[in-house]
Amino acid sequence: MSLAEVGPRGSFRSRIEPDVLLLSSRVSTVLTEQGIETYIVGGLVRDMVLGRGIVDIDLAVGSDALEVAAMVATALGGKYVLLDKENGVGRVVLTGSEALSSKVPGVLDFSPFEDSIEQDLARRDFTIDAMAIELGQMVTHPDLRLPTISKKAGSVPPRPSAVIDPFGGWGDLHRGVIRAVSETVFASDAVRLLRAVRLAAELGFTIERKTESLIRRYAPLIAGVAGERVREELLRLLAIAGGQLLDYLDESSLLTGVFPELVATRGVEQPKEHCWDVFEHSLRTVSAVDFLLRQGDWEYGGGEVLAAVPWSAVMAEHFDQEVSRGSHRRALLKLAALLHDVAKPQAKAFDAGGRMRFLGHAQEGATMVADMLTRLRFSVREVKLVAALVRHHLRPTQMSQAELPTRRAIYRFFRDTEEAGIDILFLSLADHLATRGPNLNLAHWREHARVVGYVLTQRFQEESIAHPPKLIDGHDIINLSGLNPGPKIGEILEVVREAQASGEVATRPEALSLIKRLLNSNHSLKVEKR
Repeated sequence: MSLAEVGPRGSFRSRIEPDVLLLSSRVSTVLTEQGIETYIVGGLVRDMVLGRGIVDIDLAVGSDALEVAAMVATALGGKYVLLDKENGVGRVVLTGSEALSSKVPGVLDFSPFEDSIEQDLARRDFTIDAMAIELGQMVTHPDLRLPTISKKAGSVPPRPSAVIDPFGGWGDLHRGVIRAVSETVFASDAVRLLRAVRLAAELGFTIERKTESLIRRYAPLIAGVAGERVREELLRLLAIAGGQLLDYLDESSLLTGVFPELVATRGVEQPKEHCWDVFEHSLRTVSAVDFLLRQGDWEYGGGEVLAAVPWSAVMAEHFDQEVSRGSHRRALLKLAALLHDVAKPQAKAFDAGGRMRFLGHAQEGATMVADMLTRLRFSVREVKLVAALVRHHLRPTQMSQAELPTRRAIYRFFRDTEEAGIDILFLSLADHLATRGPNLNLAHWREHARVVGYVLTQRFQEESIAHPPKLIDGHDIINLSGLNPGPKIGEILEVVREAQASGEVATRPEALSLIKRLLNSNHSLKVEKR
């Protein structure tokens, strides 16, 4: 399967940003004085050819890279960071007045090479990343311009003499091909298995056939990669639109290599309203999320289906929010969509009437997902958010049996789901689409979307529903009741908040009056939980 249609190939414009030249000059001045051989390498050369935004600047030096990085940091007024002691990689971070424009991040990574730059390039992953330009060439030839990527298939312009390219990366870059530098690239670093797929999807490139075979051969090695490295690649993959990407990961045995818990979901049948087994349903739910977030297509419906779904600039901004370093709500919602039914195999049972049930799968799934993401070194906040999405993904359809949910029901929903509430509403819609597939009942779909739209409107227009203003505190209750501090105080406060959300209480005197009535009537104060 080709990933060439996923990315933006054909829209690149080559250029060398003035700020790259300026930064190169500043670094070159420091290193030339010391006689240190230095090359711009890897993704920076590739991205300059493609005209992409530059994420980081990698430099290979024929010296002790840690000493070089520390020296450059001192000379440029930056901060030195020991990035990888074992491999001798150092980082320089430029901040404040020393940093350049937003087009070029003020981060430089220095790595050492021995003998020759060609040997260093031979240890890299893919040919398009195994090119280099001597730093002095960038400085002494400021008019150097790398040819624009051509939209014409197979068109490869002459390679500038300044570009060192021992493995044919220049041609692969212009032809849109991901090719391994050698047969050992994945054995030496298995995270490259995911990186190959991610690069192909980001760039709209095709993975060369032999490299695909290597990916399939070495796919089992992904299970041994450090969790934080898998997390980084996984999040970047999930940031790319297109359900085809997960299909490719599955065909390559990488998806279940990262999440072996998904193996048990394959082939697990579901009730008749479902079009797919649990595994396929999970993949389609991710595609449906892309569709609902206006990032992809849904082959079983277009404008009419999407028109029913509430959307606004506020919603787009919500899903663009950063959750942790490298993660945003959009990607984590897709991750939850992939894993929301992971516990269905063990929860599957049949009731006395022969009806298939999956009782408790949401709660059990949340526990499983928390363990899975902790294994991959996701942050505490990321784990909490995705686990909440899985735990409560059925809640939106349970908020009311008829008509629209009450203010009290909406309050309880946002109380229990906390910061995951809005995301859960969209997950429920994606789950609906991936359940019905081509058999979608438009009337039922519009009703589901109407409920979601109503809840969102209430949430944004009446903040007091989700977060009632504070009218009383625990001291007020103690003074009225004579109760000792403890859980009972919290239960009374929660009854007041529910009454506020439902519109029964709006002022402090009304809240105090409610508490007096509750205490006088010996009313049960146990808070309803879902």
